[in-house]
Amino acid sequence: MNELQFRKSSYSGQDQNCVEVAHFSSNFHKSSYSGQGQGCVEVADFPCGAAVRDSKRPEHGHLAFPASEWKAFLKAACEEQL
Repeated sequence: MNELQFRKSSYSGQDQNCVEVAHFSSNFHKSSYSGQGQGCVEVADFPCGAAVRDSKRPEHGHLAFPASEWKAFLKAACEEQL
């Protein structure tokens, strides 16, 4: 996967303390943890973590997680299935 390309946010002021943003294309796919129904969770993997969204309402956005939190979530989810 490509590295994120950051740029100065248009909302940042002219001083050196600014916010940088990165745009990335998302490739959401049905999570392997979703059931067979139509109400699914979709996941997109990123270089720095992952994001999840509701498959029935993708226009409502997504929740992004840093890699460390995503790894901890997956570990806990796998332990629940045992």
